[in-house]
Amino acid sequence: MNDVLIPAEEVTADHHTEISCSEQNQKILAARDVMEILSGKWKIQILAALMFKGNMRFMDLLRSVEGIGAKMLSKELQDLEINRLIKRTVLPTKPITVDYAITPYGKTLRSLINAIVNWGVNHRKTIMNEDE
Repeated sequence: MNDVLIPAEEVTADHHTEISCSEQNQKILAARDVMEILSGKWKIQILAALMFKGNMRFMDLLRSVEGIGAKMLSKELQDLEINRLIKRTVLPTKPITVDYAITPYGKTLRSLINAIVNWGVNHRKTIMNEDE
C-alpha cells in the first residue's frame, strides 16, 4: 500500500492503516481522477500561466506555454473547460477574440500548482548543483 495517499496520523506503528479498505480505495480513485484531469505535459503549464498572469487570449497562451502547438493548446483548453477549471469567453470584437480565465473552482488548484512549482525550482537547483 502506498502510504503517500494516507495521512500520516492514520498510519499505526506497525504500518497498517486504521482506515477501511473502502476508504483507501476511494483515495486511490481520487488520485487517479486528478491524474486523468491534469495529465500530460501541458495542462498544469496552462493553468499556471492563467493563475500567475491572469486572463489571456489564445495567442498569448500559445506564446506563454513554450513548445505547445495551436491544435494541442485548443484540445487542452477544451479539456480544462469541460472540467470547469477554466472559462472561455468569446468577446464581441472584430475579428472575434476569445479570452480564457481560471474559474473559482480552478483556483482551488493554486496550492497544488504552487507546490509543483516550488518542487520544480528546488529540483532544478539540486540537479544543477550535482552537475557542477
